[in-house]
Amino acid sequence: MASSGTGPETGGTGRQRHGRDESPEERADRRWNDLIQEVRVAQTGVQILFGFLMTVAFTPVFARLGHTEKTIYVVTVVLGAATTGALVGPVSFHRLVTGHRLKPQTVLWASRLTLMGVVLLLATMVSVLLLVLRVALRGPAVPWVVAGVAAWFLGCWFGLPLWTRHHYGRRK
Repeated sequence: MASSGTGPETGGTGRQRHGRDESPEERADRRWNDLIQEVRVAQTGVQILFGFLMTVAFTPVFARLGHTEKTIYVVTVVLGAATTGALVGPVSFHRLVTGHRLKPQTVLWASRLTLMGVVLLLATMVSVLLLVLRVALRGPAVPWVVAGVAAWFLGCWFGLPLWTRHHYGRRK
């Protein structure tokens, strides 16, 4: 069936529409729901990791760690706390502005907090890996393994999505 160019598939403009037919409020609601699902996934892993990190200082092995390992541990715990803060931030942000007709702005700022949380999670994971491998391996391969895993995280979490956005985003 041929299109007349004036139906709903063209929006009455004669041109084929792309994307969704949604109001700014509906778009904000959809983006909020997508974002909160992403936060739930990341937050669960961060909370488990942070809980584990909090117990390490109370183990007998901790007392035998050297100064450098203890410093890496403290940095890792602080990064884990900052990550938790950034990933819980969107929830409290939403709670404090709900009902004030600020959903698009809430989504924008919550998205920024979530991205910051992912960056902090990258730093936390690299720091945890450095600490564990220094204790477990104590060899010259540790920095190389950590760098390799950090590159993998960067590729998976940032490189591939940005490449996809660049590569497919320009095709309309």
